[in-house]
Amino acid sequence: MKVIVISQPGDASVLVATEQIEPVPASNEVRISVKAAGLNRADLLQREGRYPAPAGVVADVPGLEVAGIIDICGSQVSRWKPGDRVCALVAGGGYAEFVTVDEGHCLPIPEGFDFCQASALPEAVFTVWLNVFQRGKLQSGERILVHGGSSGIGTTAIQMAKAVGCDVLATAGSEKKAQACSKLGASRAINYRNVDFSEAFADEKCDLILDMVGGNYLARNLSLLRADGRLVLINAVQGRCAEIDLMALISRSLTVSGCVLRSRSAEFKAALAKEVEAQVWPMISRGLFHPVIDQIFPFADAAVAHRHMESSEHIGKIILAMEDCV
Repeated sequence: MKVIVISQPGDASVLVATEQIEPVPASNEVRISVKAAGLNRADLLQREGRYPAPAGVVADVPGLEVAGIIDICGSQVSRWKPGDRVCALVAGGGYAEFVTVDEGHCLPIPEGFDFCQASALPEAVFTVWLNVFQRGKLQSGERILVHGGSSGIGTTAIQMAKAVGCDVLATAGSEKKAQACSKLGASRAINYRNVDFSEAFADEKCDLILDMVGGNYLARNLSLLRADGRLVLINAVQGRCAEIDLMALISRSLTVSGCVLRSRSAEFKAALAKEVEAQVWPMISRGLFHPVIDQIFPFADAAVAHRHMESSEHIGKIILAMEDCV
């Protein structure tokens, strides 16, 4: 099968198209003929050698989410059959013609979605549901601040929070991106390059903040939380170390938590998939949420797609598509 491999740690030029033996599914797995795969920041970190694949996962082929058609089912697979159209969360190996995955990590492609749209769903939706709704316990009527609002995670979080009746604030890296956040449902969105978000939102205390920045955002995030507020960290691109005022947490009963999805157990991901299908898929069918796709690249142009993500010019998801992606 055709694959895109990381030939060695480095810049986008280390992504090379080659061939590998097609994978064989285990008894609890399905094999998907991949039609499209979503890009994520984690792919860039893996390519650079800073985010290795978990044990047991193909190490040199990136890709955490795919959409396609099941072509082989393991002997114990009960829900799916060959020919089913699915999207799936995978721990790696998505930049390939075929990938195997636990059957519990697959979801049906929403009605009316093509493979490219479907491939934009798993990583962002699973991440947002886990961190915003499960861990963050966001409830209708609350206010959430979403950092990186124009990213794949951000555009998903804004729409899903709005769909359940929340007020949404957002930060983004340009006026154009801030306007995109507003169009998706944010009541206020600012360009963080022009104004300090902690000053801009000082009078709009939040119940929940979703942060992927880290570093010196920590103290400013805490200053915006009201009593019993929650801060959920999913990355720390601006630094993994920061000072924290413990009395601020204690006196206002604040909660700070962090979470990573990729290394969680197969059982955990399967349970999360069930909840996502029950809670988020109806939002999609009712037109309350749709993936925002910035650009679609051919699989062979994976390096170009990575450079586009590194430019930070995109709004929403970047997709790799096979020639027959429809």
